[in-house]
Amino acid sequence: MSTSSSFTEAVAAGTVVLDGGMSNQLAAAGHDLSDELWSARLLAEDPEAVTAAHLAYFEAGADVAITASYQATFEGFARRGTGREEAAGLLALSVECAREAARRAPSSPRPRWVAASVGPYGAMLADGSEYRGRYGLTVAELERFHRPRLDVLAGAAPDVLALETIPDTDEAQALLRALRGLGVPAWLSYSAAGGRTRAGQPLEDAFALAARADEVVAVGVNCCTPEDADHAVALAARVTGKPVVVYPNSGETWDARARDWTGRATFTAERVTGWRTSGARLIGGCCRVGPRTIASVARALRAS
Repeated sequence: MSTSSSFTEAVAAGTVVLDGGMSNQLAAAGHDLSDELWSARLLAEDPEAVTAAHLAYFEAGADVAITASYQATFEGFARRGTGREEAAGLLALSVECAREAARRAPSSPRPRWVAASVGPYGAMLADGSEYRGRYGLTVAELERFHRPRLDVLAGAAPDVLALETIPDTDEAQALLRALRGLGVPAWLSYSAAGGRTRAGQPLEDAFALAARADEVVAVGVNCCTPEDADHAVALAARVTGKPVVVYPNSGETWDARARDWTGRATFTAERVTGWRTSGARLIGGCCRVGPRTIASVARALRAS
């Protein structure tokens, strides 16, 4: 069984391959994700499907599985009539599903780790506001929202907490406060566009917050275009001096009116070696990046 300390050491020592999008893998398997809980609904209804999705990425060569807890919150579960005790159990189950996938995966000389996903406040709202931020809440209010979920996920003993798709610096500050005392390392990953957070703050300022946080072992971006990732990786490395995490989308664009993806994919395995050269040590994919692409990422990183 891997440990948090070995994860931190691995990130400091070399390159670690992350998985790809959980939602697209579940959708490819025929699951309906139109519910407000998104993939987190399957933690209650079909956890085996979640395990199978993780397994597909481990089999493709990923070293890290990111749990299906991105949109799993006490408040979101409560809207479906799920009490706090049961909701806490489902959060912990998200970590166990990933652990089970690691146990089932073919033997490998490389360790396999579990990152417990912590999505932004806006993901709980299920209205797209995680891509805007600035919810009208104070940092203290956001900290009170995040801390109970962080407590449960940390108690489930993941190797790392993935604070991901964070749209603004207020929420980043709240999460960094809530991390204190948990005893689990974390990475902090912003959703960015054009050199700024989704809320419009300069990424340089956003990354600087993580530079002062001992609990944060890597900082970077996810759920952005590969082109935005190109700029962000070098900036995060320069500002923080920490290893960089990067896992962008495929490069396609979501058309909310048509409820479909448009454009072409610009995420290629060839890009990832450039990210590593610029300071990335945790590299994978987000929306629309599936096992086939992660397999090519793993081959590219391990061949060079």
